[in-house]
Amino acid sequence: MAENLIITEGDKEQQYQTLFPQIEALLAGETDMTANMANVAAALKQTFDFFWVGFYVVKEDMLVLAPFQGPIACTRIRHGKGVCGTAWKEAKTLIVPDVEQFPGHIACNAASRSEIVVPVIREGKVIAVLDIDSDKPDSFDEVDANYLERICGLL
Repeated sequence: MAENLIITEGDKEQQYQTLFPQIEALLAGETDMTANMANVAAALKQTFDFFWVGFYVVKEDMLVLAPFQGPIACTRIRHGKGVCGTAWKEAKTLIVPDVEQFPGHIACNAASRSEIVVPVIREGKVIAVLDIDSDKPDSFDEVDANYLERICGLL
């Protein structure tokens, strides 16, 4: 089923308020995780024009690249390594205003300047992470964390 995304002007919070119910409706009734991750990544990229938006799924002891929007990316990330691996290990959202200042940052693309990673948790266990990169420093804050955690909760 094709969907039309309604994108509003305004501040970040207003954009998330418009986007969230649309994502909720888009995911309603669909049980395939890959399809849902693909649509979430596309909706976030289309709404905010982030540099890179995508998922990594937990497969044994690695995060493995899953649906994304943006330039090519690292395929595998070890537990506890980089921002994604650290968010997985700590099972919490990480906001990195300047990736150059994050110890052990994995530079999948040199244009990335700031990042937010949100774990997707099911039954108390991290099963994936949502990774969003910006080509501008200090792009993410608690507004992003709040809405992105809610979106990941829908998966």
